[in-house]
Amino acid sequence: MDGILIANAVKDRVRKAVQELRSEGVTPCLATLLVGENLSSATYVRNKQKACADVGIITKDHKLPESFSQHEMNSLVDLLNKDDSVHGILIQLPLPKQLDEFSTISRMSPIKDVDGLTPYNIGLLSSGKAILKPCTPSGIMEMFDYYDIDLAGKHVVIINRSNLVGRPLFHLLLEKNATVTMCHSKTKNLNEHCQKADILITAIGNRAKFVLSADMIKNGVVVIDVGISRKEGKIVGDTDYDEIIKKASYATPVPGGVGPMTVAMLLKNTITAASISKSLVSS
Repeated sequence: MDGILIANAVKDRVRKAVQELRSEGVTPCLATLLVGENLSSATYVRNKQKACADVGIITKDHKLPESFSQHEMNSLVDLLNKDDSVHGILIQLPLPKQLDEFSTISRMSPIKDVDGLTPYNIGLLSSGKAILKPCTPSGIMEMFDYYDIDLAGKHVVIINRSNLVGRPLFHLLLEKNATVTMCHSKTKNLNEHCQKADILITAIGNRAKFVLSADMIKNGVVVIDVGISRKEGKIVGDTDYDEIIKKASYATPVPGGVGPMTVAMLLKNTITAASISKSLVSS
């Protein structure tokens, strides 16, 4: 499954939407907030800003000191909520320990929450009514659509229960009538669950603790690898890709699989948020 190919198709749609919004007097804008000097986080933000520029979305970059206080963060989020020229707010996670992640995210306006992480948007997601959905899960769903993979009645096993991946994916898959099993660090007999999966989604990101090998999957399974680790200086996923691809009907590589889709769906969400501001989409 070629994430770069699908992401480029999404970006083409976004470019057209940007042109349409500009003709309506709206210049789509994403505000990015990065606290501290985490190199990985800085790289992620830079890549997202670059992708925005590529499709015509402008960005407002907020690089904040490691010592940034909760009071200062609250004030900045409030300011961005009120700024009509800003349509989306991206708070890069994780945050330093003095900042409360839940209260910071909760403070964002739901209609500017392009990561789909506010309690309001999570509630809409669980009700099947979300407009702004978490980027990685919605990117995975886009891949299923692109390859015409019917999820109805399929047994999907997710190895992850985070708010970023596993939990939102659970709801999105249920909307498509899949039967979903969610596994995590306390799950017993993990191999048995994996071997029963028609579709297997893994998002561990720690090769020292977990690798999905060919003997853990059945023939014809679809494997979505969300994990990111480093091995001998290279970026790798959770799977032993060269081996599992011999049994799987579809599988995503790392890099070049889910990663590009996450960024593409962020762009799509920013356009959706800009459309909401112009009442072109109902919130």
